[in-house]
Amino acid sequence: MYQSVRTTLYIAMLFVGPFLTAQQSDSLALTSSRTKELAIPAMRTDSTEIEQVDISESNTSSTKIDGEIPLTFTGKSSEFQLKDLEVASKYDSLWLTELHKSAEWFTEMQDEVQNPLEEDNTSIDLPTDTLKARLARLNEKTPFNISYNPSLESVIKSFLIRKKGLMERMLTASQFYFPLFEQELDNHDIPLEIKYLAIVESALNPRARSRVGAKGLWQFMFSTGKMYGLNVSSYIDERNDPILATKAACKYLDKLHDIFGDWDLALAAYNSGPGNVNKAIRRSGGYKNYWNIRRNLPRETAGYVPAFLATMYIFEYAEEHGLRKENIERPYFQTDTVHVKNLITFDQISKLVDISKEELEMLNPAYKLNIIPKIKGKTYALRLPVSKIGKFVNNENAIYAYAKKELDSLEKPLPQLVETKNQIRYKVRSGDYLGKIAERYGVGVSQIKRWNGLRSNNLRIGQRLTIFPRKPYFQKTVAQGKTSKSNKTPSSTKGAKVHTVQSGDSLWTISRKYPGISIENLREWNGLSGNNLKPGTKLKLCDCSS
Repeated sequence: MYQSVRTTLYIAMLFVGPFLTAQQSDSLALTSSRTKELAIPAMRTDSTEIEQVDISESNTSSTKIDGEIPLTFTGKSSEFQLKDLEVASKYDSLWLTELHKSAEWFTEMQDEVQNPLEEDNTSIDLPTDTLKARLARLNEKTPFNISYNPSLESVIKSFLIRKKGLMERMLTASQFYFPLFEQELDNHDIPLEIKYLAIVESALNPRARSRVGAKGLWQFMFSTGKMYGLNVSSYIDERNDPILATKAACKYLDKLHDIFGDWDLALAAYNSGPGNVNKAIRRSGGYKNYWNIRRNLPRETAGYVPAFLATMYIFEYAEEHGLRKENIERPYFQTDTVHVKNLITFDQISKLVDISKEELEMLNPAYKLNIIPKIKGKTYALRLPVSKIGKFVNNENAIYAYAKKELDSLEKPLPQLVETKNQIRYKVRSGDYLGKIAERYGVGVSQIKRWNGLRSNNLRIGQRLTIFPRKPYFQKTVAQGKTSKSNKTPSSTKGAKVHTVQSGDSLWTISRKYPGISIENLREWNGLSGNNLKPGTKLKLCDCSS
């Protein structure tokens, strides 16, 4: 019970948005843009003014999707819209703009960490004594080993001079993510200052991808993400999910701290791996203070912890340095989630709920293909602004019916290729190869490989293949006791079974002399791997012993 309450509070605090109960009085209508022939025009993405459809207008007509809530068509509108009694809040373009810039911020921050500049930044008004005093105060209230050294001073001043704009944008964007981080860090008894690590890792971009393939707010590699329960499939990458990735990062950092007993070393290990930190400790002669082993760490890690400490300092003393953030009167998109019951695409949600695809992508960054799948045994959630959630929940049946109808209209595989009753089991014989079998049954080589899980074109005699033929194959039989030419390869000329290689011959010229015989046949029947032929060599012209 206690855990359930904590989970509920966590979700509520996560996006700092009040929970929206179902609005029983909602009266919602779906507006269709289809003409008599159909064609849905492109959805308007500018939703700063959401037009409400007046269903009492004389130019309004209705239809239904599979017997569910009626679709309403209005001559003035070319959009699908669901009506709600509550007037939707105007779209907050500032936040969408801020978070869509995050891809640019990520690259900028990565360059700063990977190529730290330790230079004389004397143009900023930050006396060394003042910096020392402030760092000492930070050290008193955090478990990190924060002490003055010239390298850290250089990084802080570099951030304040060259990255001032980046830091101000981070101050603004942090209002969305920091409540999430702080709640989960507190749940795992991890220092709350670790929240600044996400700025260094990803510049608060949930879809950030590094040059080596690390992804998400906390930059998990594939294997490490799997280790901490972050699943990746063709549809989903949970490394991009803000909630799940934050939980995994807390578990990983907690484990690293258990290993090293020091938060500075835990951060270094988070960046470069525990192995590199252990090697740096050995190479330094056994020192365990980050600053004493720093020169033995990889270059990126050498700039990683200073960047984290510099970010922490700037956030704590932003006002003293004149850094300004955009204060938002309400949290970015008070949001809620709904479990999705059937497969649906972002395009369909955008049309029906009147929300831009960009907004959906930003709120649901874990869906790689902008599709929320339906997979047995799995539960997937859609996050929407509270002003839209009521529209979706109260019209789920109509929405899923529309999505199914649209998906059913897409082209499907030909029935004869998927129906089990048409399949055959083919036994590979000597001389068979995929191209030959594919031509025999009127299918493609790639199809045979897909049906049988083949990774190469190699076959073995006796192997069984499942095939869904497009055309019937009738094997010719030869009457016993006869030695007709049909007993030979039909491609042989004048009954020839052997060709003697002449000067100037090639596999291509020989195959042209005997219609129906291909280069692949010659290679298969004669055990050839290359194209070089020696004059006088005798080549078989059939799958037989000569």
